[in-house]
Amino acid sequence: MKSSRSRSRNKNRNNNRPSGGNIVNRVFDSSGPEGKVRGTPQQIVEKYTQLHRDAILSNDRVNAENFAQHAEHYTRMLAEAQKEIDAKREEQEKLQRERQVGQDKQNRERQAERDRERADRLKAQEEAAAAGPVDAEDSGSGLVETPEEAPKKRRTRKPKTRPDQQPEGEAAPDGGAAPAAAE
Repeated sequence: MKSSRSRSRNKNRNNNRPSGGNIVNRVFDSSGPEGKVRGTPQQIVEKYTQLHRDAILSNDRVNAENFAQHAEHYTRMLAEAQKEIDAKREEQEKLQRERQVGQDKQNRERQAERDRERADRLKAQEEAAAAGPVDAEDSGSGLVETPEEAPKKRRTRKPKTRPDQQPEGEAAPDGGAAPAAAE
């Protein structure tokens, strides 16, 4: 049974010690002169401030001072916790700004590299165009000339002849002589 007593004693030792974490939202048990006050530091400050006002109205200077001191204690705790939160937030914002500056620098370098590559390609294309047309066979590039690139050759058609109007030097398709033209 001794071990159970020791466990319960250890639980009670750390009741009022902050264990880290977010104090602003943590619930505290405050043992004041009027009994326990439970809540977040902001709620406890408001409660003790209200008790302070009530004690002043009832002309109880001792309790009024006691409530004021309790409220001041939790106000200091709240202010300290808020400073820590603000410092952490500023540190995170600073790290975020540094990361953003680094990313912006990398993006500018990548864009500059892409711009240089684009300028080199355009320059090479202009030089190739200035050198004149290159045959696909002579260039050795292995590229196939497409119909859109090759100039179109026009084919000339022979005029159609009707079988009854054959030119004088040609024979009729049936092998016979051409009929004589009617006069």
